[in-house]
Order: sequence, then structure tokens, then C-alpha cells
Amino acid sequence: MAFIRQAELRTYASRQPAYEIFHKMQEAKAGGRTTVFLSHSHRDRTLALGLKNKLKEQDVSLYIDWEDTAMPDQPNRETAGRIQRTIVDCAIFLFLATQNSLTSRWCSWEIGYADGKKPIDSILIVPTVDDQGTYHGNEYLQLYRRLEIPIQRAEYGVFPPGQTDSGVFLKEYSAQMRR
Repeated sequence: MAFIRQAELRTYASRQPAYEIFHKMQEAKAGGRTTVFLSHSHRDRTLALGLKNKLKEQDVSLYIDWEDTAMPDQPNRETAGRIQRTIVDCAIFLFLATQNSLTSRWCSWEIGYADGKKPIDSILIVPTVDDQGTYHGNEYLQLYRRLEIPIQRAEYGVFPPGQTDSGVFLKEYSAQMRR
């Protein structure tokens, strides 16, 4: 098993998927796709876009707040309310663990909110390794399942806390979460 490399996400950010892109979460749900809220630092826009493109290949629709044209220009109470509703509405909550997200007040708030509102199995951490080989995560993130790349595979897998050999592929996991 391997953590997701930030360099890999940057590579995926430049790819354009060859199939239909869903612009609204309702369309994704109607199309049978898993909906996912992505908690991330806005400083990691390229990584977020790369993750979105990679997950599209696995039939997952990723919500990124800065792509939501209904969001206010400046964060306010309306921003918080929209984020709260979307976290609850999406099947899965993902936390993109980077140096930036671990110091972000918004990211800490989002995972805390998700933890109080969603089933524990629907919260996943995306641990990353930066270009210097530094792992980004901390002890409280180890309470949750992880999204990683199983050895010798291109598809992402979901692994329970503290386990490295009993995961399930994301496509199967997301199908379970839609039920």
C-alpha cells in the first residue's frame, strides 16, 4: 500500500476526462455516481483538481467549494451553511491531508462538523506525501478510514484505521455508501 503522492495529483490535474462531467451534485446522484465532499486548503487547488479527475475515473463525483458558483465571494455565515448542507448531503466526506489543510481553520472545522453529523465509515482521510517524502497527517486523522493506493494497483482503496491489508476498492466501497 502507498500514500497518495502530491506529484501524482498534480499530474491528474492537467488531464481532461474523456467522459461526461457532472456539474451538479444532484445530476451525479441521479446518474448513480457517489457524491463526495472534499475538505482541503484552497492553497492546494491543483491537488484538489487532480484528485477530482482521478476519482471521476472511478465513478465518483467530487464537490469542491470553489467550483460552486452559488458560494459567496467572501466567506460568511451563508458559506458555512452551504458547506454544512453539502457535507450532510454527500455520501462521503474526504479530508485531503497536506501541510496546508492541517493548519487550515476551515478544514479543522469541516472535519469536526462531519464527525458530528455523518457515520464514521463515511469519513475518509487522503494521506499524502509531498515531493520531499514527508507524510502529512497526525494522530486524530488516524481515527478514520484512509483512501490509499494498494500495491500494484492504479485504483484507490479504502482501509480501516491501523490496517494495511484489509481494504476494499473505492468503487465497491462507494457503492455500499450509496445504499
